[in-house]
Amino acid sequence: MELPTLNFQDRFDFTFRRDKDKFFIYDPVRKTHLLLTPEEWVRQHWIRYYLTVKGYAVSALITEKKIVLNGLTKRIDLLVTEKTRPKILVECKAPQVKLTQATFEQTARYNSIIGAKEIVLTNGLQHIHAYFENEQYVFYKPH
Repeated sequence: MELPTLNFQDRFDFTFRRDKDKFFIYDPVRKTHLLLTPEEWVRQHWIRYYLTVKGYAVSALITEKKIVLNGLTKRIDLLVTEKTRPKILVECKAPQVKLTQATFEQTARYNSIIGAKEIVLTNGLQHIHAYFENEQYVFYKPH
């Protein structure tokens, strides 16, 4: 299976499994192998980043949490918590999905329910990172 190299300084160790023609990747948060989709490839990089680079405990990470937005059930991709409070909401897209104003607004709408201090919108190649201050999002400058 050909996986794109994503835009992370660090390289992470992943565990893969193959069943017939399908590939699965181990998720340390849910403690199971998940179907390896392009979006899951991006999410697993962020999970490893927060665990190995930032030093968060597995218990501080929440994936696929259900939220209700305008009467519709949605799922967030990844939430980093600190002392059980929402800290960073990460919305993952597949690498071929362009990050636009509309995808950022989707993430911001999800965060209106979650209330995290920061949000990250990513397709693994490009990352948009913003924090909420004075009722608006302020974007971090890329290094």
